[in-house]
Amino acid sequence: MGWRLRVGATVTTVVVLFGGYLVADAYDVVPGMVTLEPAPEPAAPFPTAPGATTGPSPAVAVPALPDAAPVPDATELGDLVDDLADDDRLGKRTGVMVVDAVTGETLGASGQDRLLVPASAQKILTGVAAYAGPGGDTRLVTRVMLHGDNRLVLVGGGDMMLAADDGDPGAINGHAGLGDLADQVVAQIGLSGTRSVTLTVDDTLFTGPAVASSVRANDAADGYIAPVAALAVDVARLTDDKYARREEDPALAAAETFAEALADRGIDVSGQIARQAAPSSAREIGRVESAPLGDIVGYLLEESDNTITEVVGRLVAIDAGLPGSGDAAVSEVMATVEALGVDLSGAELADLSGLGTGSVMSARQLVDTLVAAAAEPDLRESVTGLPVAGLQGTLADRFGGDNPGRGYAEAKTGSLPDVRSLAGTVVTADDRLLVFALIADRIPEGGSYGANLIFDRFVGDLATCGCP
Repeated sequence: MGWRLRVGATVTTVVVLFGGYLVADAYDVVPGMVTLEPAPEPAAPFPTAPGATTGPSPAVAVPALPDAAPVPDATELGDLVDDLADDDRLGKRTGVMVVDAVTGETLGASGQDRLLVPASAQKILTGVAAYAGPGGDTRLVTRVMLHGDNRLVLVGGGDMMLAADDGDPGAINGHAGLGDLADQVVAQIGLSGTRSVTLTVDDTLFTGPAVASSVRANDAADGYIAPVAALAVDVARLTDDKYARREEDPALAAAETFAEALADRGIDVSGQIARQAAPSSAREIGRVESAPLGDIVGYLLEESDNTITEVVGRLVAIDAGLPGSGDAAVSEVMATVEALGVDLSGAELADLSGLGTGSVMSARQLVDTLVAAAAEPDLRESVTGLPVAGLQGTLADRFGGDNPGRGYAEAKTGSLPDVRSLAGTVVTADDRLLVFALIADRIPEGGSYGANLIFDRFVGDLATCGCP
């Protein structure tokens, strides 16, 4: 009986205490959910910044050219073309063609089907084929494979613009770096305590002669082109000059640079670096990627880089299932352009850069290639990526003074001894887009610089609507 009284007393005490807590809670003496206070007013709306308004919808900064813009008078433009073709300062072998980009109508032409030396203007074909084949988003991968515990294989993927140390994500030449690749390798093998490795290089991506036989020996020796390789640092230049002398063996030199990067990070490369295809059992422990191929094409067109043009051509061949050789590259680039409807009958390419001897094309074939590319959205950047007159690349120091073509023309230059070419587009004062190609391949001695000025002036006349 006594324990029941104790339990009852305890329960009564708890109830009393709980009831007392609720009363205290209601009067907000202790924390809790019960209150006798009136409900608070609703919270004020979130404040807005004074003067803040919704911005306008995004708009295109440079609107498209109107299809209805006036077309230059063909008779007057034809007179301009005839005057250029008859200019004795250009010699007796010229080809000129100007067409309307929208309709394809020929507005002026002279010697347009004559097969002439195009020089570097022929790089346009490789640029177009790169977009039509591998595509502008393609990236070139340089990898390191590990075979066994300490055998490294550096595998080239076609990137001849590697940086010696850290890559620069905002750059094209030097976008990917061997230093970054070394960091990845150290992070992988360092966990096992490995401090000594052997290194080989796999440069089997490309085959055949590294420099086309059509290239003059002195041009290669003077640095106008490097031996084409599956990987290289700064296009195999030995100094910072654009046309510096080049490494004789770019892939092996890149592997040596990579070994130095490993050594700087505490990994010793023992023995001699040799060539070896990566074994199928090897696993990837590091990779770096180039800038997109579209950016690389823009680089080769702006800078007229002979080596990178040959590299890109070989990538076009490989993408088509062909060997990565110079001959296959020439064949596939031409086949790709012909598949766009361009008649290349009679054209011959001794190489892709235009540096070698033996290439011939007509002004019409250059124009037709540009028109075909401009008509395809996926290929158009190969045309819009040409150097801008007076501002970029090989046209940076052209179209000077008050030339009205400055900033309104985009074109690929071509320069060889006694040969000058210029092919691209120009917007007229009436906002009409024209496509043109100019070639002179037998310029009198001492007249090559003057030929540049004559070509620039002619394109400037087109920019004033072609009817001065």
